[in-house]
Amino acid sequence: VDKQARTLTLLRQDEPLRTYPVSLGGAPAGHKQREGDERTPEGTYVLDWRNPNSCCYRSLHVSYPNEDDQARADTGGYLPGGHIMIHGLVNGMGWLGRLHRLWDWTDGCIAVTNAEMAQIWDHVPNGTPITLLP
Repeated sequence: VDKQARTLTLLRQDEPLRTYPVSLGGAPAGHKQREGDERTPEGTYVLDWRNPNSCCYRSLHVSYPNEDDQARADTGGYLPGGHIMIHGLVNGMGWLGRLHRLWDWTDGCIAVTNAEMAQIWDHVPNGTPITLLP
């Protein structure tokens, strides 16, 4: 994920397969620090589980917070947040389609259209590494 370009690119053996435009958290600049900051994390994580019945059309979980994120939060005395996902649109709002890209509206997640999420869901297995660039 390239946060500045607002894109998610699927790679296979370091070759781009497909690039999707995305919406991010409502305050996307910088690395996620704490629960409620609406930032999308930066760094390398893993897509470690999936939810076919989430509040948005399907979701793939990003393994944030990692040990470093948790240690930073512990030192600062706050919760790091969590449940960062790649997901489609809020259930019942699929009609928005590409219009959702006009603003960053998630709480720190990476959002795509429902049709795009169906493609990602089918091509990305659990355990896939994900890098989120500033």
